[in-house]
Amino acid sequence: GMAGGFLLEIRRRTQSALLVIRYGADLPSAPVDVTVAADRLEVSGGGSCEAAALPAGVRLAPSSCRGLRHLPGDGLHLRMRLSRPPPGADLVFTLRESLKPQKNYVFYCQSCGDIIVKDRKFLRVLPLPSENWSALVEEWCCHPNPFARSTLHPQYGDCFLGDTFFLLNSGNELHVPESPKSKENTRVICKRCKTMLGETVSPDTIKYYVTEVIIQPSEGSFSTTPRSQFVQSMVAQCLVELSSAKSTFRFTIEGDDGKIYILIWLLNSDTLLVESSGSSSSHSVFTLFGDIFMPSSGPVGTWNAVKVLYQPCIKSRNKDLADMWENDIGVHPLKFPSETCLELLLILGLSTSSLPPSLRCMNSFQV
Repeated sequence: GMAGGFLLEIRRRTQSALLVIRYGADLPSAPVDVTVAADRLEVSGGGSCEAAALPAGVRLAPSSCRGLRHLPGDGLHLRMRLSRPPPGADLVFTLRESLKPQKNYVFYCQSCGDIIVKDRKFLRVLPLPSENWSALVEEWCCHPNPFARSTLHPQYGDCFLGDTFFLLNSGNELHVPESPKSKENTRVICKRCKTMLGETVSPDTIKYYVTEVIIQPSEGSFSTTPRSQFVQSMVAQCLVELSSAKSTFRFTIEGDDGKIYILIWLLNSDTLLVESSGSSSSHSVFTLFGDIFMPSSGPVGTWNAVKVLYQPCIKSRNKDLADMWENDIGVHPLKFPSETCLELLLILGLSTSSLPPSLRCMNSFQV
């Protein structure tokens, strides 16, 4: 039967879908019937029949099926159209929208749930200019740069938002190391689980990374999200937000050690994945983060996905390309703690290996 289940990759914008009916190594010896209905898929043959209902809101146009082909190692590929647009992706939940002035917030360590900043009320929540803003000022000013010596430091009631971090005034927080002497001393570490949360930028300013802390209104309660899900959703938000605000689609993922870990090229953010894992257990990939990457069995899972091409750059891989991208004004650098960059690389690798083999590469990039 449908040994490996199916994968339906839908593009919302074009209302088109690619269906891959997965088989193990080879097609079954008996003939196979594939039935595509508006709201379900059925595969029968060799005395067995497997059917899967599609999630609400996903409706196929069976008469548009075309291009049936068998790819060894993958299974059957089939393209089709949708009869109506699928439900929209959840609007990106951005920090800029979630943090409001005049409300009390608690900051938690994402990894262990320890409270880092208790009951802080912000008078101002302001976006920072992009990283190279001072270089732009040089271009626009006909006299010496008036901001040359001033850095943007938040006062006690301020929260400044960067692309991948926010700056707070340290006030009298307990976990802040005394005056930083070296790079090592500037790292801000969770007291309980020793995860790096950010760094001290100046004696009274702390930078927290968006991938390391969860911010909740004081009256709310802390609920944990599995680590890899949280890292994925925060990085996806950064990519989607920057691509729509700045029309930038290529990114370098850099660690706090200054090294480039990954090159990422954003292809689209309107993908909807529908997957039934059939009876195959090979898809329940357990990650090092302790959460399951794919639904292990049973019903159909649905995800909003951001589709990217990527190249790993650790151990000097792809060094020439990384150097080129680093000097390219059209490439946007995103900085995270180095440990998180390695986690992201692992998440990308697991995500790639969960795809049918023919969909894992594009040109020299991984998908």
